[in-house]
Amino acid sequence: MMKKFTSWRVSSYTEAGGSCVEVGRSTSGAVAVRDSTMHGKGPTLEFTRAEWVTLLNSIRSGR
Repeated sequence: MMKKFTSWRVSSYTEAGGSCVEVGRSTSGAVAVRDSTMHGKGPTLEFTRAEWVTLLNSIRSGR
């Protein structure tokens, strides 16, 4: 079953007309990332809440 993601947000690092990523959440708590240039029609990379937290912590710590 395909999850419905809502509340898509564009990265704060995106410049006007620039390409970047969007992050959305599902009602189940999953997190998805997609290419903002695809205007919602491209694939998404999906994470559980725990995987997302681990990814963000790794990025912040420079790993």
